[in-house]
Amino acid sequence: MAVNIDWENLGFDYLNLPFRYISYYKDGKWDAGKLTEDNQLHMSESSTALHYGQQGFEGMKAYRTKTGEIQLFRPDRNAARLQATARRLRMAEVPTDKFIDAVMQVVKANEEYVPPHGTGATLYLRPLLIGVGDIIGVKPATEYIFTVFAMPVGAYFKGGLVPSKFVISRDYDRAAPLGTGGSKVGGNYAASLQAEVEAKEAGYADAIYLDPSTHTKIEEVGSANFFGITKEGEFITPLSTSILPSITKYSLLYLAEHHLGLNAREGDVFVKDLDQFAEVGACGTAAVITPVASIDDGEKHHVFYSETEVGPTIKKLYDELVGIQFGDIEAPEGWIFKVN
Repeated sequence: MAVNIDWENLGFDYLNLPFRYISYYKDGKWDAGKLTEDNQLHMSESSTALHYGQQGFEGMKAYRTKTGEIQLFRPDRNAARLQATARRLRMAEVPTDKFIDAVMQVVKANEEYVPPHGTGATLYLRPLLIGVGDIIGVKPATEYIFTVFAMPVGAYFKGGLVPSKFVISRDYDRAAPLGTGGSKVGGNYAASLQAEVEAKEAGYADAIYLDPSTHTKIEEVGSANFFGITKEGEFITPLSTSILPSITKYSLLYLAEHHLGLNAREGDVFVKDLDQFAEVGACGTAAVITPVASIDDGEKHHVFYSETEVGPTIKKLYDELVGIQFGDIEAPEGWIFKVN
């Protein structure tokens, strides 16, 4: 049956789709998992996820191709990142095959909600791993819930590929120097809410976070990774243990070097050197690529390619990445998983 959705005007909002996947970890092993129509999680009031933040999650998308097929973009990397998060927070790991199977089941069960090719919309998937059970002391849970739910979404930042202005946060850090910044855990996002609210109230798209040790280097752009194209044509993105290892960022690093012929690397991005960049962008699964029009650092207003137009290199990177994700451009080997 056809669903009544305005695909081209979707926001980034929750929608209760018919099916999601759920699996329970107990007595040292995962059960088989199943699809369910219940969008409520049932857990003990003393669950470690609620009291001690023992939880991690992923964000990924399913894409409709011109031929009507559905595909996933590098889901094995999402599985690996959730496993790394689980190790950091002492949670039960979800095996890669179980993770990918769960995602596939959710996409197939909600196939009619995968937006048509050409609308720019996608089916966003949210795998979630939480510690549950009757535990009140500060220690790892012995029981876990792994669930995957989905919803069709449009652009994360309104307007799509339109330059946005950002401001550097000097009053708040996203993560501690040796904390959980490199893991995709809810606590990092909770810590970012105040800076985000203040940035948006001041007219910016979001806040930019500096390295928590010295406050001299760019780390993340709100809920996305930072990258820049220097005036010499080099692609640079920050390297730090407190940065979330973005699958989109590492894909762009590869594409910048192998498809666009740029020198691409991870390295320090000092605030004092921001004027080396001809173009700047924020990237991530939700944001894809958002061109950064300008950055205010409290002392200087840095303008990059344009405050109203997208730079040529960022446009090429965006077209290449999105073309691969939607099946219009041949992908590097192993990047695409077909949903059959």
